[in-house]
Amino acid sequence: MADNAGMTSADQVVGLRGAALLDALERLDPLGPEAHALDVNALADAVDPRDLGKDDFRRLLNALLRLAERAPAFDLSKVDPTRFASLVSSASRAQLESVVAERPLRERVLDEIFARMGAHIRSDRARDLHAVVHWRMAGGTGDGGYDRYETVIAKGSCTVSREMRERPRVTITIAPADFFRLITHQATPAVLFVTGKIKVKGDLAFAAGLIGFFDLPKPV
Repeated sequence: MADNAGMTSADQVVGLRGAALLDALERLDPLGPEAHALDVNALADAVDPRDLGKDDFRRLLNALLRLAERAPAFDLSKVDPTRFASLVSSASRAQLESVVAERPLRERVLDEIFARMGAHIRSDRARDLHAVVHWRMAGGTGDGGYDRYETVIAKGSCTVSREMRERPRVTITIAPADFFRLITHQATPAVLFVTGKIKVKGDLAFAAGLIGFFDLPKPV
């Protein structure tokens, strides 16, 4: 893109909105000067999922992943937690369902969320806790049709694995779209439980208070 009225190419990209922004990102050369001048958090600020169609949020994430393959600065892990939470919370259920319907993208987004859990554990509250949680994400390709994650909270830290190595204190079954709503403060465990959107096997009282062991970023 050529400069216009003193604006840099990066300014032009983040100044776009809606489908125009998606088109620009999909055309962007990850090794070109425009991409080099862009900041992934500036892009996150420029995106409002409410301006996008059902499949456009999926297009956005795919565009970022394509860029990240050759330019690591675009990796989802570089997106500020609050900005990431705002993006997810602003997306409609139809947009989230479109994301999780695409297998590679579903895995990448879920992996990114679980990878951040260790950074958000409240070590003061979890200092004396040892608990294993097994998560079953409905609609997956693993055993029984679930994507599975194991989180181990111990000595104030939280580690994540895709392998189920320890006996769980609780097993939680949930659809990814509802999981996204849960971790971005759009729904509570109690509401999801009574509406049948989350199933719990094991220590119900512990499961009800599990979110309290994490300092999850709130959307702005």
